[in-house]
Amino acid sequence: MEKKNVILVIVIALILLGVGAFFAINLMRGWVYERIPDPDALTTHSYLEIQPTETSVKEAETTTQAVETETQAPESASPTEPGLDPEIVAQMDRIEEQVSILRQLDIETRIPRKILSNAELKDRVLNDFLEEYEKEDEIEDVKVLNLFGLLPKEFDLLDLYLDLYSEQIGGFYDTEEKTMYVVSDAGFGGMERSTYAHEYVHVLQDEHFGFEEKLNFNDEACEEDSERCAAIQSLIEGDAMLTQNLWLQNYATQQDYQDLQAFYSSYQSPILDNAPEYMKVDFTFPYLYGAQFVQTLYSKGGYELIDKAFGEQQPVSSEQILHPESYPDEAPNNPILPDLAAGLGEKWETREENTLGEWYTYLVLAKGYESSYRLQDGIAFAAAEGWGGDRYVVLRNESSGEYLVATVFNWDDSADASEALKAFQNYSNLRFGAVTADGQWQGEGLFSSLYQTSPESFVWILAESEQTLSAARTLLQN
Repeated sequence: MEKKNVILVIVIALILLGVGAFFAINLMRGWVYERIPDPDALTTHSYLEIQPTETSVKEAETTTQAVETETQAPESASPTEPGLDPEIVAQMDRIEEQVSILRQLDIETRIPRKILSNAELKDRVLNDFLEEYEKEDEIEDVKVLNLFGLLPKEFDLLDLYLDLYSEQIGGFYDTEEKTMYVVSDAGFGGMERSTYAHEYVHVLQDEHFGFEEKLNFNDEACEEDSERCAAIQSLIEGDAMLTQNLWLQNYATQQDYQDLQAFYSSYQSPILDNAPEYMKVDFTFPYLYGAQFVQTLYSKGGYELIDKAFGEQQPVSSEQILHPESYPDEAPNNPILPDLAAGLGEKWETREENTLGEWYTYLVLAKGYESSYRLQDGIAFAAAEGWGGDRYVVLRNESSGEYLVATVFNWDDSADASEALKAFQNYSNLRFGAVTADGQWQGEGLFSSLYQTSPESFVWILAESEQTLSAARTLLQN
């Protein structure tokens, strides 16, 4: 279950559900996408209550004139923008200057800008973004997500990704080309201007903090530690959400708001509305919780503290994003797993090893593909909240095609472990039926086991045969 494909990020890590203007980074392609924002999120108070520091407000008020009269803007990228309306170019230039003021990051170079039609976007999604997502990747992702109870068997994940990207993306920043794209068939109105303000924050972030190099936010690093990348993505997106909302407060025109209202009066998102439950909720994470995380930093120390989070004090887990009070001191206590593949035999191979994190622990408990085994949100959140660390491994038998997933959880204390174990037991009862006399569950063609290894730890195993389950349990108990 590589979160870069699940989330997508991850960034469809990402496209998201009604909580704001969203972006997603395809680590394989190097794009930062801008999802069409939710109408409620674009009112200045309903989504995120901005409480800027006095310094930032004064700076925004007093430096606008300075930018107009004293600041020499970077050279225009017009030579690489053939066919783009000069009036739109001028608006983009102005928005970049305004965002630079608000975000307190200088514009070093003017990057190329382009507008795509919806038809051109779909072509790029199919031929660029999804060209490296092979059928084998889809099959394995669906298999593992099914083991975790998040997707049904034989789910058509590739087509869903294509339809979601085509429906939801309102713009993107290509980190390889260093080019900004706005997706529109209707010119450059309020929705496009707001999208552009959000996107340009990503340009400034990449230029000053370096997504791939300094933040280590790249495909290889995220395959090794998707939890850290989820936290970095939330920082990136939360920062852009905060700045976009400040832009709306300080610079959006009445026409912008009229355009947004008109757009949303007719906007529909049938693909996202009918996506799997966990995916709809997961798509919101970097935007909703990322914005709350960044807002907490901003209220304490303005953009200086946010910049520090991009530098020497980067967040490392979804736990820190969900609970800003845990940042930066509470780092995950992830266990070290034994080599299960070697213990199970030569036909077994490790396909993936990573960390679920607090957020995905919640999703597993509360957002399964069958509503009948979803725990209530409050129960699932409370159970996941005591998360202290985890490590899961996915194994496959090359001969039989059988899969196994084993997850070892560490919890903050014995009370948290007890609460979480009870939640997983209730989840297992709902999903598989009553536990057997030997402490196992069987259902949906799967065999499952839960058992404690210490007062603060327990193991969860999902296998496609009872023999494999028993062998894995023996290895993890030794």
